[in-house]
Amino acid sequence: MSQDKPSFMKLKAGKEDRLFADSRERVNDFNFGHDTAVVFDDMLERSVPFYAEIQRQTAELAADFAEDDTSIYDLGCSTGTSFVAIEHFLRPEARVKFVGIDSSKEMLEIAEQKLSSALTHPFELRHGDLDQGIEIEKASVALLVLTLQFVRPLNRERLVRTLHEGLTDKGCLILVEKVLGENSTFNRLFIEHYYKFKRSNGYSDLEIAQKREALENVLIPYRLEENKELLRGQGFKHVDVFFKWYNFCGLIAMK
Repeated sequence: MSQDKPSFMKLKAGKEDRLFADSRERVNDFNFGHDTAVVFDDMLERSVPFYAEIQRQTAELAADFAEDDTSIYDLGCSTGTSFVAIEHFLRPEARVKFVGIDSSKEMLEIAEQKLSSALTHPFELRHGDLDQGIEIEKASVALLVLTLQFVRPLNRERLVRTLHEGLTDKGCLILVEKVLGENSTFNRLFIEHYYKFKRSNGYSDLEIAQKREALENVLIPYRLEENKELLRGQGFKHVDVFFKWYNFCGLIAMK
């Protein structure tokens, strides 16, 4: 598997991620405000193994399920990267609309600029908090790309159920998540190899440690099997893994 960047991933907004490069006396909880938004594209590319490949696979699958006269939703759309990737694989004549929802107005501002020049299909961006509840309708595809892990566990069932109800009969949910290992040994090894990956992309031990501390109370991962159970428990009959790298995975679920 190559980590070469596909052409649709070359549209990158913002600056280099140096968010945690300077030592801090107190590390606050991670947030998706302005400082994060302006470096977010670079952060994902350097922090998520095979990020370009994950986006390519997600986009291919989304295009497979996209139906005319429906919408493709991205919950936690951030800067709109997934829509740019999907656009590459959609039929030009496909009658679909992109709908992005995010709790960060700063992310949505960047997404608006990026998508205005990158998409030929119509799009709409909405400000909304997934923890507070959202609505979707007539969706052939719903995306949760590195998003569900930031939703409070007590709200995840409600969110997944909402997505299931808002999908068409032939629709799908694509979920990409950071996951826990099935036991402590696997978990330790996966994390060690993940930190090696981050170092290889230029992050220092200080940056890795401070970001880990910032995420500790914000990003709450499940085990892979727990995510499968969550999807099936809210009505999805068919669930499969399309990507797995140590503690990162991609799942696709059908009604």
